[in-house]
Amino acid sequence: MNNTFNIQRFGLLLKRQWLEFGKIYLITLAVALGVIITFYGFSTYNAITENGPFHTRLLGFREPLFLIFGFLFITIIASNYFAHLGQKPKAIIDLMIPASTFEKFLTGILFTSILSTVSFIIIFYLTDLVFVSKLKSVAQNIGTEISFTDANGDVKTYNYLMYFFDKNGYDHKFIPIYSFPLLATSVFLLGSIYFNRFHYVKTAVVVMVFSGIWTYIIFKTGELMFEGKIPIDRGNNTNMNFDNPKLWAELGVFVFLLLLTAIFWRITYVRLKEKQV
Repeated sequence: MNNTFNIQRFGLLLKRQWLEFGKIYLITLAVALGVIITFYGFSTYNAITENGPFHTRLLGFREPLFLIFGFLFITIIASNYFAHLGQKPKAIIDLMIPASTFEKFLTGILFTSILSTVSFIIIFYLTDLVFVSKLKSVAQNIGTEISFTDANGDVKTYNYLMYFFDKNGYDHKFIPIYSFPLLATSVFLLGSIYFNRFHYVKTAVVVMVFSGIWTYIIFKTGELMFEGKIPIDRGNNTNMNFDNPKLWAELGVFVFLLLLTAIFWRITYVRLKEKQV
């Protein structure tokens, strides 16, 4: 039998971890769903029940809610996964589990990076689908479109009563943001095994310090590289045109963040092996 990875042993480990970690996960997921429904309920109650006025700010809370609360949700899940290793009785029980270090590490990745991110997206999508569908049904005779003139002088119409993921699709979005959930969960997963107490707070402080330093370096680098230079209009180039330098810059940042995520995962794996020893 392979001592590093065995599919049958890995499956049994997943079931065992779900029985222990799944309770915390489901409670956190239920709280997240309640918070999302509360935001939608307070914002759309008058419009749904009384056919109240529709305006551009009606659903303006969705982007900050998705980004900020989504970050809190996935990082809290990640920060609690290996937290039990800081408690000697629970750590001993974990050491007695007949599974390899790699299998335990891979299980942590699946629960924190994959399951938490996908589940948050699903509950946000379903909540948005229900509320916006209801708004659409009561807004049949109420205008939900606004007209504006773009930079070229063309008059365009924008419907602000759109589903969240239709409005915020892949086109023209900052590509590196799609690697952010993996990076965030990898950092807080490392914090859960590196710190023995107050995992989330200590990891958040470290993240803020290094983020501040990194932002300052990027700002100063950009200032030195582009100060005094004049931007050139490239016409109709969009993010997805392969002759657009912005696309390649974003792809470069995307790959860099993935490499950074892999480094944090590697450190977490080494730290887990040290705990096992």
